[in-house]
Amino acid sequence: MAAQLGRRLRKGATSSAVVAAAVAALAASQAPGVTPPPADNASGDRSIGTGDATTPPDGSATGGSPYYTDLPPLNTPNKPGTSIDLPIVTGPAEAGIPASVLAAYKRAEQSIRSSDPSCNLPWQLLAGIGKVESGQARGGRVDANGTTLSPILGPVLNGVGFADISDTDKGAFDGDARHDRAVGPMQFIPSTWATWGQDANGDGRKDPNNIYDAAQAAGLYLCANNRDLAVKADLDRAILSYNRSTEYLNTVLSWFEYYKRGSHQVPDGTGVLPVDRSDVPAGQTPSTSPTTPAPTKPATPKPSPSKPSTPTPPPVTRPPAERVAKLADSATGTLKATAGTAFAGRPTVLALDAAGKPVSGLAVRFEIVGATDSHFGGGIKTVTVTTGAQGKVVSPAVRAGEQAGAFTVRASVVGRRLAAVDFAATVTVRQADALVSDAKELSATAGTGFADRVLVTATLDGAPAASVDLTAAVLTSGEDPQPAAKGPYFKDANGDPVRTLSGLKTDEKGLLTLPDLFADGEAGTFVLRLTTPGGGTVDIVLKVTAPEPEPTPSPTGSTDASPSPTASPGS
Repeated sequence: MAAQLGRRLRKGATSSAVVAAAVAALAASQAPGVTPPPADNASGDRSIGTGDATTPPDGSATGGSPYYTDLPPLNTPNKPGTSIDLPIVTGPAEAGIPASVLAAYKRAEQSIRSSDPSCNLPWQLLAGIGKVESGQARGGRVDANGTTLSPILGPVLNGVGFADISDTDKGAFDGDARHDRAVGPMQFIPSTWATWGQDANGDGRKDPNNIYDAAQAAGLYLCANNRDLAVKADLDRAILSYNRSTEYLNTVLSWFEYYKRGSHQVPDGTGVLPVDRSDVPAGQTPSTSPTTPAPTKPATPKPSPSKPSTPTPPPVTRPPAERVAKLADSATGTLKATAGTAFAGRPTVLALDAAGKPVSGLAVRFEIVGATDSHFGGGIKTVTVTTGAQGKVVSPAVRAGEQAGAFTVRASVVGRRLAAVDFAATVTVRQADALVSDAKELSATAGTGFADRVLVTATLDGAPAASVDLTAAVLTSGEDPQPAAKGPYFKDANGDPVRTLSGLKTDEKGLLTLPDLFADGEAGTFVLRLTTPGGGTVDIVLKVTAPEPEPTPSPTGSTDASPSPTASPGS
């Protein structure tokens, strides 16, 4: 069964300084010629956000492939509570992890903790899964770039003892064009790798047989569905999403706890190899490793003295892609979401044969079609998921982008031309049902600027409304609002007056500070009206007063004053 998307990615590039320091220290103690991977996401390793990706209820990373059941020894490593990874040290053999493998686990932890700290991914969890899935890449038999010296493949998933999963990669990863097989040190089936594959070592390829690529992908997969791996319930769910078996869960947890008590680095190729396997009865030795399959030579039947024995041919089972007759909508319902949120509904289809019976193990492709920035998480537009026992398959959660409008989610059969099932989806703009301003009235003198700037808070159902569009318009009055042709104004990018501003957005706390307001030569009382989608509105009174008249200068003397009378002679 396939994995799917999941997690909110709180999107962010990997912290190059932190990762570089960890990788450089690890690489320094490895064998000569080791090439450390890049210390950031520039090589293409994508940190899918938490909450952006989900795993369907019946999905698993490995398709239910077998795993190693060896348990840790009863004695614990020499330094409880520590993790020793710098020079090579002595200690319990089972606590030793090959150098390149350990470096890959620690790099994945640092990268994901930088981009998704709330997941709390510990590298020891990756080590526990790597031990159970492949014996730490067959004891660290990898080259200088972290790629296994030979491919690690699980058994053919043809329904004989295992799940029945038809080919989804045309044999590109597993070399089998008829059925899928788990691939690499972390044992991803191809349809899971198609969604989660990473290029963490910067070689331009997303290779499931590369321990850096596989460890990064496994970490992202475990963090899907908003999981916090510091919470026991989320930790259990993450491990079970890898292989839905209680025994598997307990085995991984045993190694997880063991490695948390301490570990040490050993040279590549010298790790302890596990022996017991989940598909082999206790006490028996498997003829081939589940992760290193070799061609099996059919046994020659021995004839009995009386008559030759005739081997019974195995039953012929048609692949799911040949048996399916149609896909049908399984009561998905309406797909609507507000920009930036996840759709509550998830497209769900049933795969049915000609008799109307469910078809399990069928690869179904979900694709987002249309002009939209909505996605399945991490910007991914296409994912492949496998039907469960009841023929049902659920798409990963669709996350609405910021672009409002309609688009289509299309479900189709991989490798077969059958009518697709289309689901109509609609994204509405972010909304606020209330606006509050810190200003009720502002005043200015004509020809000057308003001294105060307006701060407004947008809320929806009492909670801050982030990234909500807001329109600010200057009106003639509140009673009979008409767009003002004169009076207060904002400035556009060219510095020209504009009295209506649209496309303003609140920040993550629902706050917005408006640009500066200016008053032209028109005196009077105006209204600044702020509105948002969803009904939020607030009015602010703007009073513009005429400037004080300049005083008339007082006279300083007179040139036409009459001469004062003088006494006449003899008076």
